[in-house]
Amino acid sequence: MVKNSKSSMTLKEIKEVLQAVVIVDSTDLKMVIKIGCACDLMSDCLSFAQPGSLLLTGLTNPQVIHTADVADIKAVCFVRGKRPDKETIRLAKEKSISLFRTDFFLFRSCALLYNSGLVSCSGE
Repeated sequence: MVKNSKSSMTLKEIKEVLQAVVIVDSTDLKMVIKIGCACDLMSDCLSFAQPGSLLLTGLTNPQVIHTADVADIKAVCFVRGKRPDKETIRLAKEKSISLFRTDFFLFRSCALLYNSGLVSCSGE
Protein backbone atom coordinates (compact mmCIF):
# COMPACT_ATOMS: atom_id res chain seq x y z
CA MET A 1 0.00 0.00 0.00
CA VAL A 2 1.17 3.49 -0.78
CA LYS A 3 0.53 6.17 1.76
CA ASN A 4 -1.10 9.36 0.56
CA SER A 5 1.35 12.28 0.75
CA LYS A 6 -1.19 14.44 2.55
CA SER A 7 -0.30 15.05 6.20
CA SER A 8 -3.62 16.06 7.75
CA MET A 9 -7.34 15.42 7.43
CA THR A 10 -10.53 17.22 8.35
CA LEU A 11 -12.98 15.57 10.71
CA LYS A 12 -15.34 15.27 7.75
CA GLU A 13 -12.70 13.35 5.77
CA ILE A 14 -11.99 11.13 8.78
CA LYS A 15 -15.71 10.44 9.15
CA GLU A 16 -15.95 9.46 5.48
CA VAL A 17 -12.84 7.23 5.48
CA LEU A 18 -14.02 5.37 8.59
CA GLN A 19 -17.66 5.31 7.48
CA ALA A 20 -18.26 6.70 10.94
CA VAL A 21 -21.41 7.95 12.61
CA VAL A 22 -21.28 11.27 14.44
CA ILE A 23 -22.37 10.91 18.07
CA VAL A 24 -21.38 14.38 19.28
CA ASP A 25 -20.50 17.18 16.88
CA SER A 26 -18.86 19.63 19.27
CA THR A 27 -16.60 21.17 16.65
CA ASP A 28 -16.78 22.11 13.03
CA LEU A 29 -16.32 19.06 10.80
CA LYS A 30 -13.90 21.24 8.83
CA MET A 31 -11.49 21.12 11.79
CA VAL A 32 -8.09 19.87 10.69
CA ILE A 33 -6.59 16.91 12.52
CA LYS A 34 -2.88 16.30 11.95
CA ILE A 35 -2.23 13.31 14.20
CA GLY A 36 -3.96 10.07 15.10
CA CYS A 37 -3.47 8.18 18.34
CA ALA A 38 -4.87 4.70 18.93
CA CYS A 39 -4.92 3.11 22.37
CA ASP A 40 -7.05 1.56 25.05
CA LEU A 41 -4.68 2.38 27.90
CA MET A 42 -5.41 5.96 28.84
CA SER A 43 -1.95 6.22 30.42
CA ASP A 44 -0.50 5.58 26.94
CA CYS A 45 -2.78 8.24 25.55
CA LEU A 46 -1.48 10.75 28.09
CA SER A 47 2.09 9.75 27.30
CA PHE A 48 1.95 9.80 23.51
CA ALA A 49 -1.00 11.83 22.21
CA GLN A 50 -0.38 15.36 21.06
CA PRO A 51 -2.75 18.34 21.33
CA GLY A 52 -5.33 18.42 18.57
CA SER A 53 -5.12 14.67 17.90
CA LEU A 54 -7.82 12.18 17.05
CA LEU A 55 -8.06 9.31 19.55
CA LEU A 56 -9.24 5.91 18.33
CA THR A 57 -10.22 3.52 21.10
CA GLY A 58 -12.44 0.62 22.05
CA LEU A 59 -13.12 2.10 25.49
CA THR A 60 -16.39 4.00 25.90
CA ASN A 61 -16.35 5.09 29.54
CA PRO A 62 -16.22 8.69 30.82
CA GLN A 63 -12.51 8.29 31.64
CA VAL A 64 -11.81 8.45 27.90
CA ILE A 65 -13.31 11.94 27.78
CA HIS A 66 -11.46 13.06 30.91
CA THR A 67 -8.22 11.83 29.35
CA ALA A 68 -9.00 13.48 26.01
CA ASP A 69 -9.68 16.74 27.81
CA VAL A 70 -6.38 16.65 29.73
CA ALA A 71 -4.46 15.72 26.55
CA ASP A 72 -6.27 18.41 24.49
CA ILE A 73 -7.62 15.80 22.06
CA LYS A 74 -10.29 17.28 19.82
CA ALA A 75 -12.13 14.13 18.71
CA VAL A 76 -12.60 10.52 19.77
CA CYS A 77 -13.67 7.68 17.52
CA PHE A 78 -14.94 4.49 19.11
CA VAL A 79 -14.10 1.37 17.09
CA ARG A 80 -15.84 -1.99 16.65
CA GLY A 81 -19.26 -0.30 16.66
CA LYS A 82 -19.01 0.46 20.35
CA ARG A 83 -21.45 2.99 21.76
CA PRO A 84 -20.71 5.25 24.71
CA ASP A 85 -23.16 5.61 27.59
CA LYS A 86 -25.15 8.79 28.34
CA GLU A 87 -22.60 10.07 30.87
CA THR A 88 -19.76 9.78 28.35
CA ILE A 89 -21.81 11.64 25.74
CA ARG A 90 -22.81 14.34 28.24
CA LEU A 91 -19.20 14.84 29.29
CA ALA A 92 -18.02 15.06 25.66
CA LYS A 93 -20.59 17.78 24.99
CA GLU A 94 -19.53 19.62 28.13
CA LYS A 95 -15.84 19.44 27.13
CA SER A 96 -16.52 20.20 23.42
CA ILE A 97 -14.99 16.93 22.23
CA SER A 98 -16.47 15.42 19.08
CA LEU A 99 -17.40 11.75 19.22
CA PHE A 100 -17.69 9.28 16.36
CA ARG A 101 -18.11 5.55 16.08
CA THR A 102 -17.09 3.16 13.35
CA ASP A 103 -17.77 -0.50 12.80
CA PHE A 104 -14.16 -1.06 11.74
CA PHE A 105 -11.74 -2.66 14.18
CA LEU A 106 -8.89 -0.57 15.58
CA PHE A 107 -6.22 -2.01 13.28
CA ARG A 108 -8.21 -1.38 10.11
CA SER A 109 -9.25 2.09 11.26
CA CYS A 110 -5.62 3.04 11.78
CA ALA A 111 -4.60 1.59 8.42
CA LEU A 112 -7.34 3.45 6.58
CA LEU A 113 -6.45 6.76 8.18
CA TYR A 114 -2.72 6.27 7.71
CA ASN A 115 -3.18 5.43 4.04
CA SER A 116 -5.34 8.54 3.70
CA GLY A 117 -2.54 10.73 5.03
CA LEU A 118 -2.98 10.95 8.79
CA VAL A 119 0.26 10.39 10.70
CA SER A 120 0.53 8.64 14.04
CA CYS A 121 1.49 10.24 17.32
CA SER A 122 4.96 8.78 16.77
CA GLY A 123 5.28 10.99 13.70
CA GLU A 124 5.25 8.11 11.21
